[in-house]
Amino acid sequence: MANSSQTLEDIKDQGFVGFIKVSDLMRDSSKIPDRPGVYMVLYNGLSTPTFINPGTGGFFKNEDPNKPESFLQQNWVKDTVVVYIGKAGGTGNKATLSKRLRLYLIFGQRAPVGHKGGRLIWQIKNSGNLLFCWKTIHSGEPRNVESELISEFVEYYTKKPFANLVN
Repeated sequence: MANSSQTLEDIKDQGFVGFIKVSDLMRDSSKIPDRPGVYMVLYNGLSTPTFINPGTGGFFKNEDPNKPESFLQQNWVKDTVVVYIGKAGGTGNKATLSKRLRLYLIFGQRAPVGHKGGRLIWQIKNSGNLLFCWKTIHSGEPRNVESELISEFVEYYTKKPFANLVN
């Protein structure tokens, strides 16, 4: 992946599909496959985004999902469109991309659902313009593919994607 996470075209070349705005998926998530897989959240802006506090993420188990702006600024990863890498399904996990991403989207509308992973995206102003893309996994474990994608990202950028920083 070394250079592959830098542009939308590189990610498409890896077999990811979708590339649908968050705001569009919040209205209609029917295009998300009901299969195990990996997904990415992408920011296609030209500069570091503006952050908001509080964000639009829900409080789950009364835990505040928000981080201070200084934390967000310091941990933004420049020169990549990748903001978050996640997984759905696998051995012992019946979640599909459709179910997992719907929970993620509902969490982003202040609902108290259990999707802590990637919650920092909801502190990006205009998070509705972020893109979701995905890749179904027909054999193998989504967890392994996710780990490999994150490891390759870290190898290239020396840190995890922005919203993979906290659990």
